[in-house]
Amino acid sequence: MHLEPSPTTSDLEEAVSVFVQHRTRLFGIAYRVLGSSVEAEDVVQEVWLRWQKTDRSAVVSPVAFLSSTTTRLAINVARSARVRRETYIGPWLPEPIDTSSDPEVGAQRAEALELALLLVLEKLSPTERAAYVLREAFDYAYPEIAEILQLSLVNVRKIVSRARKHLSDEQRESVDTAEHRRLLNAFVSAARTGDVASLEALLTPDAVSLSDGNGIRGAARIPVLGRARVANLATAYPRFWRGADLRLVDANGRTGVMIYRDGEPTTFLTTAASKEGIYKLFWVWNPSKIAAFLDSRSRFAAALGPASGGV
Repeated sequence: MHLEPSPTTSDLEEAVSVFVQHRTRLFGIAYRVLGSSVEAEDVVQEVWLRWQKTDRSAVVSPVAFLSSTTTRLAINVARSARVRRETYIGPWLPEPIDTSSDPEVGAQRAEALELALLLVLEKLSPTERAAYVLREAFDYAYPEIAEILQLSLVNVRKIVSRARKHLSDEQRESVDTAEHRRLLNAFVSAARTGDVASLEALLTPDAVSLSDGNGIRGAARIPVLGRARVANLATAYPRFWRGADLRLVDANGRTGVMIYRDGEPTTFLTTAASKEGIYKLFWVWNPSKIAAFLDSRSRFAAALGPASGGV
């Protein structure tokens, strides 16, 4: 007679295997809630530590346990991050992540991954954000979300509905990835040659340029509004483009440009575009966010062994 092994024989090797299987999803949930790959990695590492210490034989659904723990921890971090960001100098933008190997970052749908949408998500409360992300990106059923957030089913449906409405009021319909890449390339080409007329033709009348530098020299500390101002800003400093090495990158499911100077990455640029044209420019100057983007390329390249305390 074949006997099933007792759940109590679950060893650390099995715990690692289960965790690694779901790790991309856990990171994807945390990243969308937090808008920071560094904070998301910290959450995932904490979930791993808790998973090790849990009586896994009592866990009916590992993925439900891991998703719930990740979501609740991410909500807690988001609450404290909101306070920290009040002291941030200039616009705060989500940390871009490299999506060349995983365009959807663990999700069943790529929702809530573009920088423009992540930025709008920041206007929701952490709980609203989590509910929206679980439903729209990861296709969790309402009862599952209610269980994770420890809220009533009615309340969860209201939260997701409210979040959808808020986002639809603020969001524009995106162009496809090929058109997005074309517009970005055209913008960079016109900016490098100082062609203001071509830049204005690419921009919507209400275009906005946001520079995330946390006080770093060269980054605008307030949003720059309007087609003419945004076009002028992009060409105001010819030295910025002179001698710069531009490399296309996959960021948040879209094309971005990493700008290198003397072999060092200094600035990340991408756009949000609708059929009317480019309506938002995102410039990331903050060195820690540039480093986080480059680190994100190898995020899942190797899982550390349990002996080192990490996965």
